[in-house]
Amino acid sequence: MEKTQANIRIEELRSIINEANRRYYVENAPMLSDYEFDMLLKELEALEKEYPELITPDSPTQKVGSDLKQGKELKKEFEQFPHRYPMLSLGNTYDISEVQAFVDRAEKGIGNAFTFSCELKFDGTAICLTYKNGKLFRALTRGDGTVGDDVTRNVKHISNIPQTLTPSSTPWPEEFEIRGEIYMPWAAFDRLNIEREKDEEQPFANPRNAASGSLKLIDSTQVANRGLECTLYHVLGENLPFTTHQEALKTAASWGLPVSDMSKVCRNIEEVEEFITYWDTERKTLPYATDGIVIKVNELPYQDELGYTAKFPRWAVAYKFKAEQALTKLLSIDYQVGRTGAVTPVANLEPVQLSGTIVKRASLHNADQMQNLDIHIGDYVYVEKGGEIIPKITGVELSQRTEDIILPHFPETCPDCGTPLIKDESEAKSFCPNQDGCPTQIQAKLVHFLSRKAMNVIAGDATVEQLYNKALVWNIADFYELTKEHLLTLDGWKEKSADRFLSSLQESRKVPFERVLYALGIRYVGETTAKSVAKHFTNIDAIATATIEDLLNVDDVGQVIAESIYAFFKEDANLEIIDRLKTAGLKFEMDAPAQKLSASLEGKTIVISGNFSISRDDMKALIVAHGGKNSGSISGKTAYLLAGEKPGPEKIKKAETLGVSIISENDFRELIGEVKPEAIDEIEPSLF
Repeated sequence: MEKTQANIRIEELRSIINEANRRYYVENAPMLSDYEFDMLLKELEALEKEYPELITPDSPTQKVGSDLKQGKELKKEFEQFPHRYPMLSLGNTYDISEVQAFVDRAEKGIGNAFTFSCELKFDGTAICLTYKNGKLFRALTRGDGTVGDDVTRNVKHISNIPQTLTPSSTPWPEEFEIRGEIYMPWAAFDRLNIEREKDEEQPFANPRNAASGSLKLIDSTQVANRGLECTLYHVLGENLPFTTHQEALKTAASWGLPVSDMSKVCRNIEEVEEFITYWDTERKTLPYATDGIVIKVNELPYQDELGYTAKFPRWAVAYKFKAEQALTKLLSIDYQVGRTGAVTPVANLEPVQLSGTIVKRASLHNADQMQNLDIHIGDYVYVEKGGEIIPKITGVELSQRTEDIILPHFPETCPDCGTPLIKDESEAKSFCPNQDGCPTQIQAKLVHFLSRKAMNVIAGDATVEQLYNKALVWNIADFYELTKEHLLTLDGWKEKSADRFLSSLQESRKVPFERVLYALGIRYVGETTAKSVAKHFTNIDAIATATIEDLLNVDDVGQVIAESIYAFFKEDANLEIIDRLKTAGLKFEMDAPAQKLSASLEGKTIVISGNFSISRDDMKALIVAHGGKNSGSISGKTAYLLAGEKPGPEKIKKAETLGVSIISENDFRELIGEVKPEAIDEIEPSLF
């Protein structure tokens, strides 16, 4: 794949993954299966490895997913505290050969005999408990791995979490942390969803999301009614009275803490595989959801030797179970138009139990997939779920095919607007090209414009649908001509909700230019590209009059993106909308740059790598404030590689090869005339 195409795909993957993370961690409403998410992330990692110059600090590959609400404008229902030890994620795999590779790496890194601790991977939401003097002091969610929400008052309503520890022959430390999962058993999950459906509320997709949502209830007394439970598996602190992970678990259990007894010490890969095979079957009999096996180096000193990557421990890996299957009858097929105009077939099924939930619908992806499956209405089909919200059909049971089956025909016209569909040779999906006339696509543009990373207006899909159906909004400029009288005609809207929406629209006029540009919904222009284009041209008029050659001079803009931007601004309808948005008071030029603090870095290009005493974005801003220029890749023109803690080895190697000076944060601060920062106490990161 060429760099231009890679950049487009990277932007697309980041957008999908970021939205999936938001839906998963913040809204507790996942849009992708674990497997689909993991495969998209692996694809992104592979592309960024091939083109490291396209890696950005905000890429999903560079950070842990967050359950924190973002943005200063959002009310924080929970106080936030930093984790004493960062809560990292686990590397995971669906392939036993990768478990073998993990074992090989551990053996090579340790060089001595060691054992593995294997335990069930509970499908819940991460929690970190701190005990002081034998009493529960604080409970934090994972958050972004560095900072978490304080949910102590809610955790105190989970019955199997002790507020006071039980004395044992092994005294507990004065202060320690223990981490684990809050989960919801199947029985509690089913009961909760029955109640929600009776109250005409949206049921939870799975127990994991039900647990996460329940843990964030504002009324802590409601938590006790949700039937949440906890399992703990990782002890942290100073001068702990054990040397192995298994010993830590047994000791924690003696203190009255809820620790699973379904773990085993394994001596080699064969015993690890036996444990995995056993629980892949037996887990289906458990009263709660599990999605894999966690394999850890058992000896704690060896864990310290192996250490960590930026996101994962090198001493642990999660093997995730393959998706479960069920056999059921295909009743009919619907054809849904997506946000990009892509038409996706969705199967309607006879309800069937799968992974603890009733499945009624499943994705068929595209016409090619339907043809490859040789699927017919009336067939008995295999459905896989494994945590998916919309499961997928993976095969047909031909032995149960009858004569009354019907061969489905993929539509030739859009199911929404009747426009003939198109299909590029390079695309598997069929698309509706009627972007400005297809109701689904129009509403998708409206939703995108209001979204958090765009204009951040407090509204969702339902609001947009109401406005569109009432013919109050047809394009994004119409939002700024809405009045309270318009809004009060909508079902369920009162004075308060109308005022709240209009106030949010008013605040959106302060959104910076680069986000407004992103909000316009230009094809292939994601957040990163929008920032680059806005910074390069500084105002919308310069972009509108730019040639394709001009656009190609922008960092990260290739031929496909340049042609898309150029075509967008050649459409009179788009220019008219922009004029109306200008009149509405939106920002269409960059804010005046902050006054430079000095010219000490004038003419110097600097690449940063690693972690610093301030955020990477703040470090980049500091470089610019002193006249320097940031770059993501090292070349002969690079003046310095600014290396913080744990810099990328490839960048170090390239800098050394090209003779680029490698400087520390202290060196950098001397260059710009600042006093050296005080030494920062380092605490080793830890898992979970």
